[in-house]
Amino acid sequence: MAMAAPRSELFRLFAEEGRLQVLALCGEAELSVGELSSLLKDSQPQLSRKVAALKAAHLVETRKDGTRTWVRRVNGDDTLVTEAVAEGRRLCLKDGSLARLPKVIASREDKGLERFEKPDAEASTPTAIDHLAHLSALSGVLPARALAIDVGTGDGRNLDVLAPLYQRVIAVDRSRSQLARVLERVASRGFTNVSMFEGTYDDAALVQRCDAAGGADLVFAGRTLHHASRPEAAVQAFARLLKPEGHLVVLDYLPHEDDSMREKEGDVWMGFQPAAVEAWLEGANLSLSSQYEVPPAFHAEGPDRALEWHAYVARKKSKS
Repeated sequence: MAMAAPRSELFRLFAEEGRLQVLALCGEAELSVGELSSLLKDSQPQLSRKVAALKAAHLVETRKDGTRTWVRRVNGDDTLVTEAVAEGRRLCLKDGSLARLPKVIASREDKGLERFEKPDAEASTPTAIDHLAHLSALSGVLPARALAIDVGTGDGRNLDVLAPLYQRVIAVDRSRSQLARVLERVASRGFTNVSMFEGTYDDAALVQRCDAAGGADLVFAGRTLHHASRPEAAVQAFARLLKPEGHLVVLDYLPHEDDSMREKEGDVWMGFQPAAVEAWLEGANLSLSSQYEVPPAFHAEGPDRALEWHAYVARKKSKS
């Protein structure tokens, strides 16, 4: 890790209140320059300059995700930095920016929900059943078949595989329009073991339903993480729904440069490095069993057909 700037440089940096606030907010969560601009009611060019100064002093790190720049604070043990962060928090509490932070983070998912509520929206799910073949191939490593949770179920296409394999399936989605499509699919297929849950994967009511069943044998998160406001927290929520030895299957994109997916599909993130997903799984008490690329033939249609898809299979560790 690079050394922090000399203390004389830190005194100069910390003389500006706005930099203190950026430092404090980016210690609470990784934030984009646009989000910082909204929180602090400052222009993006001004925020970019403040971030650049803090980065030059090795107090924050930045990374690009398409056209967005994300910022997070670098942890350190310098007492001067600690005091600066505390003062930044005080300033953020005073102007309300810290109180607005949860709403700003949650709003990352609003565009995706708006997109899927449109009844005439182009389906991002391929129309061919072939794209589900990889799910069928997993059946050998998923021995328990009592309860499966399909989070972010969309129009319910995954149920064509999950419903015949499991005694019970809960299809989870925030979009009422999408769940209406699921109802039509379930009725046309004659699935009597599928129930719907309108809400998010971390809703207390869903957790209670899973707990009452002893936990889920499978949580399937198909192209859900790139819509999540906080992907790491989402993985932890998925793990919470599982019983010990239950499996989580994550299907999502590898990093890509198609920034139009934000506008077309409401994506928050432009794919993930496998190392990042592996770290989230480990942090959620999950053991990675396998991972593999999903062949393009399985997703040859839809707006995301040109992207590289990747699947992860992880098992929840038994309680020690």
